[in-house]
Amino acid sequence: MSVAEAAATAEAQEAGGKIRPSSLRRIPVIGVVTQDEEAQGAFKTMDLNRVISLLEKTDKDDLEEKQLKSVKKLVQCYQNGFPLRDLAQIFKILNLCAEKIENQPHFIESAFNILKLCSLPFLKKKVSDEITYAEDAANSIALLGELMKIPNSELRIQICKCIVDFYHAEPPKKHITGYQQASSSYKIKMAEVGGLAKTMVQSLGLLENQLVEKLWVLKALQHLSTSEVNCTLMMKAQAASGICAHLNDPDPSGQLLFRSSEILWNLLEKSSKEEIIQQLSNLECLLALKEVFKNLFMRGFSHYDRQLRNDILVITTIIAQNPGAPMIECGFTRDLILFATFNEVKSQNPLVKGLRFSNSYEDFELKKLLFNIIVILCKDLPTIQLLIDGKVILALFTYVKKPEKHKIIEWSAAQYEELQLHAIATLSSVAPLLTEEYMLCQGNARVLAFLEWCESEDPFFSHGNSFHGTGGRGNKFAQMRYSLRLLRAMVYLEDETINNDLCEKGTIQQLIGVFKNTISQSDDKEEVIVLEIQSDILLILSSLCEHHIPRKEMFGTEGVDIILRVMKTDPTKLQSGLGYNVLLFSTLDSIWCCILGCYPSEDYFLEKEGIFLLLDLLALNQKKFCNLILGIMVEFCDNPKTTAHVNAWRGKKDQTAASLLIKLWRKEEKELGVKRDKHGMIIDTKKPLFTSFQEEQKIMPLPANCPTLAVMDVAENIRAKIYAVLGKLDFENLPGLSAEDFVTLCIIHRYLDFKIGEIWNEIYEEIKLEKLRPVTTDKKILEAITTASENIGKMVASLQSEMIESQAHQDVQSEQKVYTKIQATHKQRELATKSWENFLARTSNAKALKKAKRLQEKAIESSRYSEHPPNAVFHRTDIKGLNTTSNFT
Repeated sequence: MSVAEAAATAEAQEAGGKIRPSSLRRIPVIGVVTQDEEAQGAFKTMDLNRVISLLEKTDKDDLEEKQLKSVKKLVQCYQNGFPLRDLAQIFKILNLCAEKIENQPHFIESAFNILKLCSLPFLKKKVSDEITYAEDAANSIALLGELMKIPNSELRIQICKCIVDFYHAEPPKKHITGYQQASSSYKIKMAEVGGLAKTMVQSLGLLENQLVEKLWVLKALQHLSTSEVNCTLMMKAQAASGICAHLNDPDPSGQLLFRSSEILWNLLEKSSKEEIIQQLSNLECLLALKEVFKNLFMRGFSHYDRQLRNDILVITTIIAQNPGAPMIECGFTRDLILFATFNEVKSQNPLVKGLRFSNSYEDFELKKLLFNIIVILCKDLPTIQLLIDGKVILALFTYVKKPEKHKIIEWSAAQYEELQLHAIATLSSVAPLLTEEYMLCQGNARVLAFLEWCESEDPFFSHGNSFHGTGGRGNKFAQMRYSLRLLRAMVYLEDETINNDLCEKGTIQQLIGVFKNTISQSDDKEEVIVLEIQSDILLILSSLCEHHIPRKEMFGTEGVDIILRVMKTDPTKLQSGLGYNVLLFSTLDSIWCCILGCYPSEDYFLEKEGIFLLLDLLALNQKKFCNLILGIMVEFCDNPKTTAHVNAWRGKKDQTAASLLIKLWRKEEKELGVKRDKHGMIIDTKKPLFTSFQEEQKIMPLPANCPTLAVMDVAENIRAKIYAVLGKLDFENLPGLSAEDFVTLCIIHRYLDFKIGEIWNEIYEEIKLEKLRPVTTDKKILEAITTASENIGKMVASLQSEMIESQAHQDVQSEQKVYTKIQATHKQRELATKSWENFLARTSNAKALKKAKRLQEKAIESSRYSEHPPNAVFHRTDIKGLNTTSNFT
């Protein structure tokens, strides 16, 4: 009977139809397939439930042979792959075979053959089969990990091969009619769902002394670890520590180290990096990494060994970022310092005897990685003594010098330049921790000499290929930038020994000269790096000159000139993102530290219109600069010459400095959420300065050394600085203010009184919260202070109201004047119009002309004396024979 006939018979039976006895015959376990169907690869039907029930029986003597035969037939039936709909039953059969292996070794071959078929792609009859049978597929694949517990080498290796084949799927040998191959990633996804990676990690514990099987498991895990889901499962199974601890196990092939390092890389990249680092931060793992690295460093000469060595060092670098990693305890730190410095500082340690770096790419990368790990290791303070013993500062300073001509070095010019920049960058992190060694190596002198070479015209072609060499191609800007970073790091320590040594060596004048040279030498291509260099120079000068008048005098007029030059920068460049805003911050800091307090420099700054430039910057209304500029203004106003400059400044639309400051006050209060009405008047006389943040925060009892909200408010916004500047300018004589400005000025004038009242109010409220009862005298004083503060608020509010009313009255008067002027203009126009109409009437109407003539004569007669004085000459007022109607000819 064919497959089609069997299916038809099954359908007839299900429908309740009767079958003739002559047609009844036994249905074989394996159906008969025609030659055509076999050629097309049609599936042979098989009763899998019968096979399962047969395997579950244990009561017959000849049962084993039947069981093995049924499994063999199953393998033949599904030689082209397993359909998804049969997976659950097939893997149940596989599990039953596995359970029998311990007592019946003949089942090993059966299980082995089924596992071989698992390497083939699963088959689906419908597109929806992948979703329908997803749970069965996930559970079936998860069973592979459980089967690793069977102590049989062949089975374990086959399981691993099967997993590896998930990622290298081969097409079926024959096309199966009615079936399609499941998607290539289906098994991979189901392995993730089933948690196969976790059980495979756990199986490593069963393979302590079985190298071949362990290598196959590592190969399978290497493939599985390409997925984030699997990496997370492996992380939970403590895969990192388990694999790393056995890195140094004997393995002639070298696969163990390669595959293990690859898995560790994937775990670090695709799962929780912090958790993996924590798993690797134990003595056992670090000892294994140390031995592997030492072995590769001393005996690895092939390209592959060097790459693997560098990978191990990168993994170690990542672990070293964890402060809890026992890098010192395992001796790894000491060895790494030795390997990083032996080429520059001669050592008798047998580990490095006879070793030399080549100029190969791998050795070059290793040198950079060793510099990098020193930076990370120095963050752990106990490492400092090891850095001293290893003479790290001296080794790094061997690179802080100009290239020597005709000297044979192991690195190419481009490699040496990159190592030089990397060494200086490393010094910036290490040298501040080892100040004594820095001074013993004459660090300041070396850096200043190198900086002098950087600004010299000595021919030098920089490659600028590296990260550290960015922006320095064909010039020495990269070397200059990292030298200045090193100086900045040392100056920031505020160690007077270092700073005095720098000043004695003429650092201030040298840096001013470098700044001037960068202005003349730079172009648009190096704009970013030049701006960084200029910012660092100003920050170094600020640190050197702060609190030292003699150094400020050394800064002198040349220093003031470079500051003024920066302040004249086009304001539109501040938003360019190139670094102009950082340079401006550095410039304002240098005004504070290098000019203020030195009267000759202050006077020169004022003479060169420095205050005008400061106010121009303040008028840009950029919040990030306002606080610092106002602080400088407060200090500058102590100089009696400053007031005249401030009052003389004019901004856009003839704006005065006082008007600008009051405008900034209003803007700040609006941002802080201070309650004001539409005219800017006080609304709450009890809390005239309260911000929205203070309103939201409840007053809480605090220790005496903790500032309250009212005190913190002084430092957190610019109102106090505006009050201080206006106070030094004299509140009574401020030019160019509008009525609105005067209303705001009333509040600013009383800022200190309001703030004092606010603080006393907080004290009173804290006493209430702590349920303390002051003595009668203190209570009366507190109430009197609170009342006085409120009265000041009321007085200011009343004064503001008077100002607003006065302004309203002036506005009405001004409006009335304008209306009067308009009326007079209209009246003049009416008179002119009437005069023109009369003129037209006289020229076109004879009667009107005669009437006008009579009126004229009458007016003339009425203006004469009634009696003529004696001897008077009489003149006629008309001209005889005149025929015109106008007095104009």
